Amino acid sequence: MDTLTAIMKRRSIRAYTDKKISAADIKTLLRAAMMAPTARNAQEWEFIVVRDKNTFKKIVRVLPNGAMLEGADCAIIVCADKNKELSPGYWIGDCGAAAQNILLAATELGIASVGLGVQPKEERRAGIKKFFALPDNIEPFCVVSLGYPAESKYAPDRYDEAKVHYEKW
Repeated sequence: MDTLTAIMKRRSIRAYTDKKISAADIKTLLRAAMMAPTARNAQEWEFIVVRDKNTFKKIVRVLPNGAMLEGADCAIIVCADKNKELSPGYWIGDCGAAAQNILLAATELGIASVGLGVQPKEERRAGIKKFFALPDNIEPFCVVSLGYPAESKYAPDRYDEAKVHYEKW
């Protein structure tokens, strides 16, 4: 699948089959995440791979829209090590790029995904930090839910010329 097809085809899928994602595919998703650009090449991202169903149930308590995790095969929590940050505040964009790479790579591999926001919600951040015993310097950004799709969704064309401005507003 070419890049533009993956971008145009990617949808948030919340229903999964029981099929297991291979360790090789999870590594591919993580490799894709780590190819994301970062400010000053800080590469401050860190990842927690979760496959335990009991852990998913606990994460759902912290993420109000995360019920699909209970049917997922895997979740990847995208975090930042603020001690590695070279440009303060840019970790948010850097982690967003890493998460997007996971979503797009999953689409190419035929794996369904949905990104669940943690930042900037303080109660979500605190819950994830506490549950996973994250050190003070590690900030959770999002949780990516992964599994093989048990549903499909139409991918609409969202292009809106009215939102494009050339040279000035």
